[in-house]
Formats: sequence, structure tokens, C-alpha cells
Amino acid sequence: MSTRPIPVPPQGTRLHWHLDQPFRLKHLVIAVLILALLLVTGHRTEMDRMVSMTTQAVGNLVGLNDESQVVRGLSKVADSMWPPQMATSEEVARMNDFNADELPVFARVESRETTTQRLNEDTLQLESVTETTEVLYDPLGYVKTVFGKMIETLEIALWGTLLAVSLSIPLAWFAASNYSPNRVTYTLARGFISLLRSVPELIVALFLVLAYGFGPIAGVLALGMHAAGFLGKFYAEDIENADKQPQEALEAIGAGKIKTVLYAVMPQVLPQYVAYTAYILDRNLRMATVVGLVGAGGIGQELKGRFDMYDYGHVMTILIAIFLFVFLLDQLSARIRSRMI
Repeated sequence: MSTRPIPVPPQGTRLHWHLDQPFRLKHLVIAVLILALLLVTGHRTEMDRMVSMTTQAVGNLVGLNDESQVVRGLSKVADSMWPPQMATSEEVARMNDFNADELPVFARVESRETTTQRLNEDTLQLESVTETTEVLYDPLGYVKTVFGKMIETLEIALWGTLLAVSLSIPLAWFAASNYSPNRVTYTLARGFISLLRSVPELIVALFLVLAYGFGPIAGVLALGMHAAGFLGKFYAEDIENADKQPQEALEAIGAGKIKTVLYAVMPQVLPQYVAYTAYILDRNLRMATVVGLVGAGGIGQELKGRFDMYDYGHVMTILIAIFLFVFLLDQLSARIRSRMI
């Protein structure tokens, strides 16, 4: 290999360094246009009002002013959501399958006296009447209910992710320009991926609830179809950007496209695929809560029902459960990815 010496100017030559200006007039014009666009859109989306109200809230917290709508509203919500609701109590007389010998763990039967006002038909006067009722009190009853709903939500997210991976693998093959059979299949695959990605899960779930009825089926399909659009795009782009040298080496010894992908592409992209899939699973767990609001199963249905009845203590319990499940899933996915890399 020949090497060329670095050119050195003759001794005594005066060097004139010239650097172009990093910013020119066109850059200033572009910056002004972007600023004008942000100001117009910011006013239309009430960003100026948001800044004003947030500043007022901060001033209220540090004692500079006495009134803030934001602080007042958040304080009212916080007071109504604390403490979280953990227990449940139900009248024994209203339970069809009650068995005093087989009570749930930690549950107990209590006698409670309730005083109500009733009209005496003889005297036409309201009189206080005390009644004793037996109730089944479970100090962790609602925690058990929320845990069961979160397990269902996790199952919806898991199956939605499995469906997304199953759909995205063939889509990625046809959407990768270097492996798609022809331009037509490449365009169709890319268009289908864009279609899946363009419709939000909540809208898809609304239509699927009409088709499949209330329950987790609509949630799984909605999450799987939407996530397949993202995974298909990410998978295809990683296949296109994989190092070409291992692929060319296998092709030179007669390997077909499938073997080339398995032995030259997959070892390169597998860590990214694991990271993408773990992110989609984490996202599906959170979105499973959202699609549940329209009847697609999971904790979302419970959340909407409690919110509509103003049971904010129950809402707080649900929010804590969602946070714990997302946090644990994030830790688990991080450990799996660290082992794969």
C-alpha cells in the first residue's frame, strides 16, 4: 500500500485561514419564520394561557400570590383521591353464593348498625329506625379486584405484542428494499405498514368492540394491529441498514435470501429487535388501559366505571397498580435486553 506525504507549504509562506460564517441571512429568515409559526400555533393552542396559569400556580406555591386555579383544582383532586381504596364490604344478604365456612383470605363477617329515617303511617311522622346487617368485610378486597384486572390487562398487552410480532416479521421482509421481491410488493408492504400505524388504537378498538363485543378480543386486535405498523417499519429499516459485508460473503458461497437473513442479518439486528419488542410490550400495557375505556377489556373498564361514579379513592388504587406493573415490566425488559446484548 502506497502512502502519500502530507503536503507542507514552503518555509516563510504566509497562511491565510478563511472559515465560512456558520449562519447566513437565509438561516435568520428561516428562524424568524419558524418563530412566527410557533407564536401563531401557540396562541391557537392556548400556550400563552398555559404559561400564565402555570406561572401563577408556581407563584402560589412559593407564596407570591393567594389564588391559583391550577393549584385549587389539583388540590381538590388530590384530596378526593387520598387515601387509596383498598377494602370492600358487601351485605351478606345480597350474596347468592355466600358460605361462612369459606371466606376469602383476611376477610371477616361484621355486624353493622344503620340508622335510617322512615315515615310512620299512623302518626305521619319521620322516625329513626336502627337496623343490624351482616356484611362481608375484606380489607384487601379491592386490591384483589384491581390485581385481577391488571393481570387481564397484562395478558391483553402480551397477546397484542405477540400478534404484532407475528404480523410485522413478514411485513418487514417485503418492506425491506434489499429483500423485497419487487417494487410492487415493497410499495404494498410499506403502504400497509403506514395504514396500520396511522389509525390510533382507540379508534380501532371502537370498531372492533362493535364487531366482537365487549371484552379483551377487541383490545388484543387493536393493540396488535397498531403495533405491527411500528414494528414492521423498525424491523424493515434495520434489515436495510445491516452491514452488507456478511451478507455478500454468504451470497458469494451460494446462500439464498432466507439463509442470508438468518445468519448474516439477524445476529446484527437481534438486540435492536428485542429492544423494540420490549418497548412495544411496555407501550401496549399502558394502551391496554386506554382501549379498556371503550369496553375492550382490562383495567380500563374498571377505571372508567369508578371515575364515572366519582370513586376517586378507587381510581387512585388503579393508578398505583398501573404504575407498579409498568415499572416492574420495564425492569424485566431491561434485564432481558442486557442478557441479549
